[in-house]
Amino acid sequence: MREQAIPSRGSRRNSAATREFVQRPARRGGREASRSRSFSPRALFGYVPSALKVVLAILALMAAFVGYRVAASAAMFQVRSIDVTGTSRTSAEEIEGLTRRAVARTGVWRADLSAISAELGRLPGVRSAIVTRVLPDRLRVRVTERIPVAVVHTSNGHFVWVDDEGVSLGEMKPADRMLSFFIRGWNEEGTEDARKENAERVQKYLEATREWEAAGLAERVSEINLIDVRDVRAQLAGSDSQIEVRLGGKDLGARLKAELQALDEYKQTPRGSSITYVDFQGGRVIIGSSSGGKISTGTETPDAGSNSVAVSASKTDAQTTDPASKKTAAKDSANANRQKPARRGPSREPKPAMHLP
Repeated sequence: MREQAIPSRGSRRNSAATREFVQRPARRGGREASRSRSFSPRALFGYVPSALKVVLAILALMAAFVGYRVAASAAMFQVRSIDVTGTSRTSAEEIEGLTRRAVARTGVWRADLSAISAELGRLPGVRSAIVTRVLPDRLRVRVTERIPVAVVHTSNGHFVWVDDEGVSLGEMKPADRMLSFFIRGWNEEGTEDARKENAERVQKYLEATREWEAAGLAERVSEINLIDVRDVRAQLAGSDSQIEVRLGGKDLGARLKAELQALDEYKQTPRGSSITYVDFQGGRVIIGSSSGGKISTGTETPDAGSNSVAVSASKTDAQTTDPASKKTAAKDSANANRQKPARRGPSREPKPAMHLP
């Protein structure tokens, strides 16, 4: 018989203990890790006094600032080229020279772009200017110009271009395109209130231009008087240059058409050459003539002692009597003048705002 060897329980415990010891080895380098943690920079910085920390922070900021100044003033940031776009009437060379002088000391990196844009915007023909950096050594200027829309006849006899905001853009040149008529009655004080008034005058001019060109009447006007935008007056052109047409403040196209129709019909009469003004009052066209170098007054009904004739008219058409009846009326008026002398004294009609030549 074979003998069976029965292992003892103590040996199993020893083997299990051995396996457990092998699976869980002890950590290595424990002392070295504790030493590295104790000598870290953060731990050392904790021993530095608070005053020394503040000093170090200030020194770091100063070093950063000096480095920034040195980098900004380096030769690589000095402006070498300036690109100007959007100019047609304004000189691109003038804009480039002004921009180059503004960044001569600062360079491209430290250039004040807002200040340069504001300075360029004060040029006569510039509405706005946008300046951008193109690192390291370029600037780009995009210009929006003012567009001339009207010509002003100034008090000193010059003809000046203006835009829709009433800003002067320089005198009119012989090569410039001629407009149908000019503006008279400009406020030349140069204040902000004057600029607002002039902008309103330009808008009234544009309104009249649209209506008169649509009706085909713009060529018959040489100047539009806008001293008062509520009492617009037009000086006719050509053979009628001595005649002033009074239009009021609205319906400028319809009123001018009605007054010119009445004027053209009355010019065929013997007294047509003495006409000085045409007025539109209460749906009636008043035609006034001159006498002794003075402006005669116009009334709605004919008067024996007056040199004016009232012609009934609507806002879109003028109705006048035939020339034969006008001759008869003129003879009757002359006979009445012989029997009843004209009254002496100042006229009740207010003086016109613009003196005729």
